[in-house]
Amino acid sequence: MEHTHDIPEVVRLTADALVFVRRRTIWHILMIQRRWEPFRGCWAFPGGHVDPGETFQAAAVRELTEETGLRLADLRVLGIYDHPERDPRGRYVNVAFYAVVPAPIMPTAGDDAAHAAWVAVPWLLRNRGSIAFDHATILADAVPVLDRHTSEVTR
Repeated sequence: MEHTHDIPEVVRLTADALVFVRRRTIWHILMIQRRWEPFRGCWAFPGGHVDPGETFQAAAVRELTEETGLRLADLRVLGIYDHPERDPRGRYVNVAFYAVVPAPIMPTAGDDAAHAAWVAVPWLLRNRGSIAFDHATILADAVPVLDRHTSEVTR
């Protein structure tokens, strides 16, 4: 493959917050339904653009608060997602963060979110067509982390 270093590419930076809670034996994740295109009405993680001078983690914390009303500062890195076609609007590089909370906190949809709710992870994985962007892939990547968390808690 030929490299084209002389052609600048616009790359946008985003951060997402995956917040999980375990209800009985089923993991749930805090999701929003998108207010705008692309993927209007689809489920997505709270998240968005990294502002100038802002870290990825600070952006994830801010977006989580803006879109759901939740204020969580202790987010851990899940992974980096940079597939060139992950977003139909252009090239987006995303850092996904996660947290596990002990009990569900009632979300309040705001900003880009038309709705915010706790959704069962198994249902989302079975209904990948209802999930925006590459968030089904990111969610699938989080499942082993949740399995490890479950093992640590039950020891």
